[in-house]
Amino acid sequence: MSKKITIIGAGFVGSTAAYALLAKHVADEISLIDINEKLVNSQVMDLQHSVPFFGLCKIKAGTYDDIKNSQVVVMAAGVSQKPGQTRFDLVKQNARIIRDITPKIFSKNPKVILLMVTNPVDILTYLACSLFPQKEKQIIGSGTVLDSARFRFLLGEYFKINPQSIHAYIVGEHGDSEVPLLSTATIGNMPITRFKNYSKKAILKIFEKAKNAAYSIIEGKQATYYAIGAGIAQICQAILHNENRVLPLSHLIHNQCGISDVALSLPTVLGDKGIVQELIFDICPEEMEKLKESAAMLKKVIKKNNIIYANIVKI
Repeated sequence: MSKKITIIGAGFVGSTAAYALLAKHVADEISLIDINEKLVNSQVMDLQHSVPFFGLCKIKAGTYDDIKNSQVVVMAAGVSQKPGQTRFDLVKQNARIIRDITPKIFSKNPKVILLMVTNPVDILTYLACSLFPQKEKQIIGSGTVLDSARFRFLLGEYFKINPQSIHAYIVGEHGDSEVPLLSTATIGNMPITRFKNYSKKAILKIFEKAKNAAYSIIEGKQATYYAIGAGIAQICQAILHNENRVLPLSHLIHNQCGISDVALSLPTVLGDKGIVQELIFDICPEEMEKLKESAAMLKKVIKKNNIIYANIVKI
């Protein structure tokens, strides 16, 4: 079967995700949708001209009908974060977009995997699950995939180790209340706490730099897109190739770590049907408390914006 991805939103993130998917040979066909026809047609033309450098892949400006034979829909449409804004400042505008588009997606293809990238990603992932609770295993958010990658890169610089050999997760909200799991972090098979030059003070400073990276990037160039584009490609690869890969993805939580009725990131096994398995893991009491605080923060935003779980849309 042809491996096809539809991306909704052809701005910085959507177009860069398409480029990363093309460069990594993840899909046979990529369809981009955007209300700005001039923009999407220009992005598609530019992407098509890169095909001879990477390998054959059909790239086109599409419509919602392309979702019918897509395995994944990447939701990258919406208002972007501006300098001085938090992700929560985007809730009202982007929630309206998600309420409008999500039913169109599942009406075209009830089996499709919906990858939410639009911010605030945890709130909007929860919103999509509240509209379609029967699809919750198919609805995931990019969550802290990017935060964890930033953290691993900076740890690699500090320890002078290839970041691909560093296993360290950031969990919880994709945002200011996120939590680094130092108690489970390893380099190779060695706990990071036993590695030469380990300093909790230094590592927490590195975490703060990773957590606040988006603010610095947005201030300098308006948007972040290269790294999240690469992250989207990795997530889509795990789905299309049924890799059963462990990734820290935002998803609806049911009584994990004493947390329920919220979407946030925890390490999750991802395959071609969506969420295959939720991992049970032990973290230290301090990290557990911070994770619960992150969940509580998200729940406040959910309540403030009147997002009610199990408000089912029938299709």
